[in-house]
Amino acid sequence: MSYTPELVAELEILALFNLGNTLEGLKVHHIAAPKAIAAAQRLFDKGLITQFDGGYLTSLGLEAAKHAQSLLTILNVTEAA
Repeated sequence: MSYTPELVAELEILALFNLGNTLEGLKVHHIAAPKAIAAAQRLFDKGLITQFDGGYLTSLGLEAAKHAQSLLTILNVTEAA
């Protein structure tokens, strides 16, 4: 399995969700980048978000977002010099 541009776009959307407040949703506006609009639609089709243009995370989406954000945190750590 490789990281396709589509998969990366989906991870970028998941990284935008505020995990500290699950009542806070996300809206991907119709003027957003086409890759973001398409990524939101795919996440909706996969059952990870509640609306085709964002909405809230489903329980599966919450788990995916936690993993995505944790991975970003781990990979963005810079070593102390």
